[in-house]
Amino acid sequence: MSAVNDTKFNYEVFLLTGIPGQGDVHLWISITFCLTYAISIVGNSLILFIIKTDLSLHEPMYMFLSMLAVTDLGLLIASIPTILRVFLFNSREISLNACLVQLFFIHSFTFIESSVLLLMAFDRFVAISNPLRYASILSLPRIAKMGLVCILRGVTMMLPLPILLKWFRYCRVNVLSHSYCMHQEVMKMACSDIRVNNIYGLIITVLTVGLDSLFIFLSYLMILKTVLSIASHKEFLRALNTCVSHFCAVLLFYTPEFSLTLIHRFGKGSSPLFQIVLGYINLLVPPLINPIVYSVKSKHLCSRIIRVFVK
Repeated sequence: MSAVNDTKFNYEVFLLTGIPGQGDVHLWISITFCLTYAISIVGNSLILFIIKTDLSLHEPMYMFLSMLAVTDLGLLIASIPTILRVFLFNSREISLNACLVQLFFIHSFTFIESSVLLLMAFDRFVAISNPLRYASILSLPRIAKMGLVCILRGVTMMLPLPILLKWFRYCRVNVLSHSYCMHQEVMKMACSDIRVNNIYGLIITVLTVGLDSLFIFLSYLMILKTVLSIASHKEFLRALNTCVSHFCAVLLFYTPEFSLTLIHRFGKGSSPLFQIVLGYINLLVPPLINPIVYSVKSKHLCSRIIRVFVK
């Protein structure tokens, strides 16, 4: 009898959810998502195209920007299929294997983006504190190695979690509260002992997002110390202006990321609707806004983009 019950309730399919209580406007929400995805993909792809084709942009800052664009595209591609399927066609089923693959890529790209933002903070620190050696310190081969380390770090840290989830038995209600899979939610659906996943998930979050944000903060403290020693008011403002776009990207990424982490760990009484909306903001807003901010703040890049459309 026990074996029969285990088979009966061992779910291999999860049900995704759009925005609870907003089923009547799911079609309009899907239009907003489609526009967001289209603008994000075009914006990030355009930045990659311009940086690749314009040799004058083969500089460290733009190489790191291209890494950020690739990471944002990866997040979009990993989340697009299920989100649009739920909102456009109300197709909510997702197999366990597909769910594990999706959460692996979403979390891996999140960790990689955190690492890339740290590299961009280091880039700004070197550019301001040691401009004469900037090109030699951040040579293209060294930047390529840094990018590879970011990828390996994100993938290897995330890989054990879906493998552990695969071996769990799922016998609780199989309805997820988002239209995409997240480790924290799938883990809570298991009837197995999830302590290893819980502890390991917290550890890798601290070692990636936590440490990266700390080092970014320290980088900005050192940048601020350097620019305060600049005598010329004009040079002082110019130095700070080079950091504005990166600072906006950091705020866009870490504010919802930390908010979601705290809510999932400690906010049991928080509004489910707020968690869901914050999850979409965390996933969709940075890839949408990052290309716009960098295009506006970088005159060189902005002129190249204008030239593409004028031609």
